[in-house]
Order: sequence, then structure tokens, then C-alpha cells
Amino acid sequence: MAYIFEEPSHTFDEYLLVPGYTGPDCIPANVTLQTPVVRYNKKAGEKCPLIMNIPMTSAVMQAVSDDKLAVALAKEGGISFIFGSQTIENQAAMVARVKAYKAGFVSSDTNIRPEQTLQELVEAIEKTGHSTVAVTEDGSANGKLVGIITDRDFRISHCPSDAKVKDYMTPLSKLVMAKDGITLEEANDIIWKEKVNQLPVVDKDGKLLHLIFRKDAASHEEHPLELLDAQKRYIVGAGINTRDYMERVPALLEAGVDVMTLDSSEGFTEWQRRALQDIHAKWPNAKIGAGNVVDADGFNFLAEAGADFVKIGIGGGSICITREQKGIGRGQATATIEVAKARDAYYEKTGIYIPICSDGGIVYDHHITLALAMGADFVMLGRYFARFDESPTNKLIVNGSYVKEYWGEGSNRARNWQRYDLGGKKGMAFEEGVDSYVPYAGSLHDNVTLTTSKIIHAMCNCGVVNIPDLQKNAKITMVSAASIREGGAHDVIVKNSIKAN
Repeated sequence: MAYIFEEPSHTFDEYLLVPGYTGPDCIPANVTLQTPVVRYNKKAGEKCPLIMNIPMTSAVMQAVSDDKLAVALAKEGGISFIFGSQTIENQAAMVARVKAYKAGFVSSDTNIRPEQTLQELVEAIEKTGHSTVAVTEDGSANGKLVGIITDRDFRISHCPSDAKVKDYMTPLSKLVMAKDGITLEEANDIIWKEKVNQLPVVDKDGKLLHLIFRKDAASHEEHPLELLDAQKRYIVGAGINTRDYMERVPALLEAGVDVMTLDSSEGFTEWQRRALQDIHAKWPNAKIGAGNVVDADGFNFLAEAGADFVKIGIGGGSICITREQKGIGRGQATATIEVAKARDAYYEKTGIYIPICSDGGIVYDHHITLALAMGADFVMLGRYFARFDESPTNKLIVNGSYVKEYWGEGSNRARNWQRYDLGGKKGMAFEEGVDSYVPYAGSLHDNVTLTTSKIIHAMCNCGVVNIPDLQKNAKITMVSAASIREGGAHDVIVKNSIKAN
């Protein structure tokens, strides 16, 4: 007879945190959201080799995690896992662009030739989101610099259809430039002294090496939690699969990736065990997460296989229909609680602490705090990040409101069947995700700042100032449907819900 769990599985929405004693030191200024990302021997006194400054990562999805969002999230202290449902070359190039972005020296990937049209320039800007474009003789990233053009130098609606870049760019003769070897501090001094927005760095032959932007000069002051490696480059992750990992992993490592994760709807498989063992045998210093699992058996399997962190969650994502299609999954809160207990037991037995990531099921900001209190070290978010300016999808107007496109990796649009296909007959694949819209929400920085503020203040209410203490001391209660209704605005007419005549 099948094993039947006696208790139903629960979601985050069925729980609330009960306040603890808020002492005089429990103030927002004293709270840290730092959290470990990969396994380490905690009992031996080792330090975790990779720590995030906020417990938030972006999902391995085409509609969420590209190089632009990776930079934006690293500035806030989190990690983006660049989607793997693309060619190895394209994914590695995204990783390389993130690693090249920081230290202020930006490698341009949208250069253009002077003879090209403004329409071609506009198309390049729309594709990459980079409004400042270097003009080089051959249009290559490191070609001989002949000018700079920005989207403020022309109005495409007022230009002839065949207007050329060379007629609107700032020519070389009017540019302030720097030579190879200049330090970032020296470059920033020139930027402020000369009152320019960007400073090209060229070699002795006039070939473009980097661009340094005024806006990056004060970046660290604006983003004190930015997540950097030992070389002051942004930390970035990437998703991999169990098919081409022996070719994909070395390319990602060469590009500078800091951490990777096996991306699958279900991780309690022989294929993930083999991938983890193969990768660690060939590249012992590579950091590889695995998942997803929803119980202790799944966690222990991946822990023994060598996973550097374990992702939790099957079917809880807003665009995921795995439960509907296959009847597989578990409530995200219950899954997180059980896997956290297994993680703690594994630590007591071995001394090795393996961080766990709650992936899916986050609807409201306070669900993140609940996931952390239930034992997660960090969360992975898709819908949350898909709403922002920095996500790679289009912003559209639908029914009078701004939205962003958002689709699952198991959807027909993503066509990422390698995450699910177990080698059956052709034509038997089916969708495990949907194609949808999410309400547009503005900039990542503003939203993440608000979300982390809510987490910090909730932790103060619980009487703790760090995530380990939250996991140890939080008090959590289940709530009834009536309690959930009571928790929102009720029995009133909210003013902003009344439309003017």
C-alpha cells in the first residue's frame, strides 16, 4: 500500500509569526540579512566561502534572469542564476558580461559602425537596454573608437529614415578619454573634473577597452550591500541541466561564474546524482546546487551526492502547473519545514552545513520572512523579479495597465523540455508551465529595498537581529481562513478603491 502522510501539506499563507520580546538592541540598524549559500564545515570552524548580503536569488528562467538583472540584484546583495535554456555560448557570454561590468570598467557589447543607420542603433538599444553606445570603425567591441552616441543625441521620429550614426554621434575629437592602465579612482576624478557622463578607455592604438560611467562612480555609496568577489566583480550564478553539463560547466567557469545550480522540476533523481559527482570529480572547486526536493529523503540523497545547496519546492510557482499536470508536489511551507529538519540533522551528524533554498510559493513579502523562520537560508523568486525594469521581458499595456511578460521554463514558449524529458517517445512532452503577464512594478532597487525593510522590521518584532536566530527562536502559528480574512483590510471602503465619476 502507498505511504500516506497523515497531515495535510500547508502553504505559507496558512501561517503567521508570533511576536517575541523586542529588546533595546532589536532595531533595524542592527539587523543583518547575511546568509550562507554553499556547504561548509561549520563545526570545524570553517567560514562559508560564499555569503549573500540579502537572502534573495532570482530564478533560472528566460523571463527573469539575464545579465542585466544579475547586475541589478548583485548591487542589492543577492545572486541571479542566469537561465540555462539557451546555447552554452550565449549563457557564458551573459556571465562574462556580469563579471566585466563591475570595478567600473564596462565592456561594451552594443558597439556600432558610423555608417550604420539610427534605426539599427535603436534596435540595438532596445535589445540590450544600454542607452550609451560606442562607435567603432568596424562596430566590434574592441575596434578603433571614432565616437560615442546616446539615445539623447537624436529623436528617431524627427530623423530621416536613412540617417547615419556618424551625423549624430559625438566625434572622437570632442571626447574626453583615458589611456589603458588608469585606475578607477583616477578615472572618476577625470569624470567629475571634466563634467562628462562617460569616459572611454583606449589602448595605445586608439582601440576601445572599456567605458567608465559617472553613475557607477558612486555606486557603492548607493548600494552598500553589493555582492562582490575578491577581485571586486559582481557575484553571479547560472543554471545547468543534466544533459550537457560536461560542456556547459567549463564554459561557465571560464566566464567567471561563482555558483551554479541544477535546474529541474524534480531533483531526487539518479541524473542529478551523476551530474553532481561528475562535476565535482572534474572541477572540485565548482559550487553546484541541486533540486528541487520536498522531503527529507530528497534532501539526504542530494546532500550525500555532494550538493552545495539544496532547492525546495515542486509545483508552487505562480506559472508552474506540475501539480495540475502530474499530481506531484507538496505545500511549500510543509516542504520547507521538513527539509530544514533534515538539514539540521545532517549537520549534527556530519558537521557539514548545507544551505537550503525555498523556491516557489512566495506570494507576499512576508512569506519570505516565514520561509526563513521555517529554516530556509534564502529564497528563489521568479514572478517577484519578472515585474521589474531590469527583467529581460517586454513591458506592455494590457487592459489599460502596464504589465511584463512572464512564462515558465516548462511552458511551450520556453521549450526547455530537457528539464523534464526522461527519454520517452517523441511527441510525449507536455507543458508544466504557462505563458502569462505580471503587473509592472518599476525598479528592482526600490522594490527590493522595500521588501528587505519588511523582513528586517518583522525580525525586530520577533526579537532577533540575524537569520540564524530567527530560525532558532521564531514562534509560528497556523491560522484559519477567517484569520487570513481578518488580517487584511475588511469591513471598510478603502479610499483608493473608489473611482471618481
